[in-house]
Amino acid sequence: MEAMALYTFRATEGDELSFNKGDLLKITNMEDDPNWYTAELHNRKGFVPKNYINLRPHAWFAGRISRGVAESRLRHRECGAFLVRESESAPGEFSMSVSYGDHVQHFKVLQDRCSQYYVWDELFSSLNELVEFYHSNSIAKERTVFLRDPEHFARRPHHAHALFDFTPHHPSQLRFLRGDVIELIDCSDSLRWRGRCHGHVGFFPPEYVQPIYQCQ
Repeated sequence: MEAMALYTFRATEGDELSFNKGDLLKITNMEDDPNWYTAELHNRKGFVPKNYINLRPHAWFAGRISRGVAESRLRHRECGAFLVRESESAPGEFSMSVSYGDHVQHFKVLQDRCSQYYVWDELFSSLNELVEFYHSNSIAKERTVFLRDPEHFARRPHHAHALFDFTPHHPSQLRFLRGDVIELIDCSDSLRWRGRCHGHVGFFPPEYVQPIYQCQ
């Protein structure tokens, strides 16, 4: 995450980071101290007082969440939906989780000796620049997957493939067989979705189906 310096700060301890008003800092950790963040500027790292800076958050930055939580958030999103999270195993490092439509792919965001970020060959001075690049360049090598901003991937899917047979236990539920294509009418409830199949409308558990998303 990035932050703009609101005031000039001069370090008084060896583990603090000096900066000038207007500098753009890379925030690498916000969890360890309620009053100080860990930041990076011009290849230097150290603690900065949080009241001296203004965070520039993005909806795609999820903070310190696990790989499993990232997958659960992206499982029913369309191809290209993504989030950036702090690494579980390496504090100060980041990973990017991206929906491929049929599964979630994870990328480790690496840094070179000059603290430039990269996933493949292209280098970027910030996570923001890296994300912006992959809006119009495929993050995947084996297919075309462009990152989509949250407002673009919030739309619900329109159809789903049945993964298993579902036999209703109530007249309000929808019967279908494995392989059927279901038209999705309402996916707002995480415990039950409403759809149409073979001319019938009813509710069903979302874990019985795979939403249909299209990657090029």
